[in-house]
Amino acid sequence: MQQDELMALISKTAVLMEQFERRCEEIEKQQLAVSQQLQHLAQQVPGVVRQSADESLRSLPGAVIGKVEGGLSQPVGAYEKRLQEAGALLQEGSQGLAAQIKRMEWLHKQLVWKVVGAALGSVLLLLAGGGWLLWQYRADINENRITADLLRAYNQADVTLCGGRLCANVDMKAKPYGDDKRYRPVQARQ
Repeated sequence: MQQDELMALISKTAVLMEQFERRCEEIEKQQLAVSQQLQHLAQQVPGVVRQSADESLRSLPGAVIGKVEGGLSQPVGAYEKRLQEAGALLQEGSQGLAAQIKRMEWLHKQLVWKVVGAALGSVLLLLAGGGWLLWQYRADINENRITADLLRAYNQADVTLCGGRLCANVDMKAKPYGDDKRYRPVQARQ
């Protein structure tokens, strides 16, 4: 049962890792696209402003050029200000995104360590349980070995039940044993 739960946990962890990696890749692609668009826009702005100013200056007579320059400086300044604000917002967004990516990487590491710790704990628990079972079965085997030796001797001896009691064919020629010499070996079964 624990192995099924461990496998389910590992499977869920693998799914989470796959989702995490997929989301990181999507965020990285989005950040790269935004960066490329910002670079493209930054490269186009001076050319567009220059072209617009050149066309305006060519079409206006020399007397109006001073007034036009005064009138253009205010919108261009406002446009530059908006461009700087947009750049600052993009900078903040990219910093926030970088912080979020770092946090996700940290969470990923924490998850990996937790999975490794759980797996290691499970293995240690299995080893401890296996060791205990080995010790328990070894004690049972030793206990049964004595019983097996006694049963082997009973099977080889010529003994039977006589009215609910044990009867034996005793070897009267054999040497007696015990403190008062009252025990004799049982004849072997033929």
